[in-house]
Amino acid sequence: MQADIHLPASKSISNRVLILNALSYSPYEIENLSDSDDTRVLARVFDSNDTRFDVGAAGTSMRFLTAFLAKTLGEWTITGSERMKQRPIGILVDALNSLGGKVEYLEKTGYPPLHIYGSALTGGEIELDGSVSSQYISALMMIAPYMQHGLRIRLAGRVVSRPYIRMTAGLMQTFGVTATCTDDVIDIRPQTYRPVPFTVESDWSAASYWYEMLAFEGRGQVFLHGLQADSLQGDSQVATLFQRLGIATEYLPGGVRITPSGIPAVTHLQYDFTDQPDLAQTLVVTCCLMGISFHFSGLNSLKIKETDRIAALIRELRKLGYVLHEPADGALAWDGTRCPADEHPSIATYDDHRMALSLAPVVLLRPLTIEHPEVVSKSYPNFWRDVEGIIGGRK
Repeated sequence: MQADIHLPASKSISNRVLILNALSYSPYEIENLSDSDDTRVLARVFDSNDTRFDVGAAGTSMRFLTAFLAKTLGEWTITGSERMKQRPIGILVDALNSLGGKVEYLEKTGYPPLHIYGSALTGGEIELDGSVSSQYISALMMIAPYMQHGLRIRLAGRVVSRPYIRMTAGLMQTFGVTATCTDDVIDIRPQTYRPVPFTVESDWSAASYWYEMLAFEGRGQVFLHGLQADSLQGDSQVATLFQRLGIATEYLPGGVRITPSGIPAVTHLQYDFTDQPDLAQTLVVTCCLMGISFHFSGLNSLKIKETDRIAALIRELRKLGYVLHEPADGALAWDGTRCPADEHPSIATYDDHRMALSLAPVVLLRPLTIEHPEVVSKSYPNFWRDVEGIIGGRK
């Protein structure tokens, strides 16, 4: 395999910078903005004069916009897809209402759609359960400088996706605002954002699927444009994880070059994905197809993503002959147990881009069909074009 891949821009950075750009009243256009569905949704909102927004399946957009609109003078309605209406948002709504906001549920309590009466927020101190989704925390952090008394967040329990909180704080700093973060407290005083020119880094989550493909192919090299060694993205940890699976990463000007480095260093992989939940599907599929047993923990947030990703992985990998189980809440394991594989497996994607993206590389090893392949547009719109350029008609 020889490939030169221009990865999509980071969705996580793009979505945060769109909010920060708006909060700073920036005249600058963001460079290399993600072309993903989630980012398009946010961009359309900021280009719109409407008061009612449908974010579809974009969970990040739902959470970030709920907080943004709560501090923006006006009366707003925000809704989404049927799946979005099943994804909880009560933690964020309760927090906003306790900080002086007024957010009401239009249908089921605790879930979208929402009616938001935007106004100045008083702020103060709150306690949040850090074990559900860091996006609630990031949403509050970004609007905190404009609260009358600022915001102090005490984090209770085990905090998931902590690198995303650090990413939010780092991007806020770029826009001139300081957030003081310790293990269990985030303190943000009243401040003012300043507009700055900004170019978005490429997406390390998207890079993970090329690591997976190269691991399956076992030869060649792939150059991935736009990745940085000192990334704000927690998913840059993919380079370290795949080093254990036999893929080396070389940081070069303009990106990284990945190459097979030999036989994987492990026959069993144990890892806590609390800080990188979006990498879990890639590693689960890679380990199964490479015959590497695993025990992965820290997957609690996967149950409230576009689908219940733990249940979906168990169901779809059984079609390929792998018997996975959930040994504890938020864990997923494979001890090497196999079962008869479907002769012509058809992989359901559950309206979840990462189910399609993580299972697509399997085509390098055996034929299969990916149902509703268009779901990849949520984070990697050009994925199939890039794959077609490498493996032609084998997809």
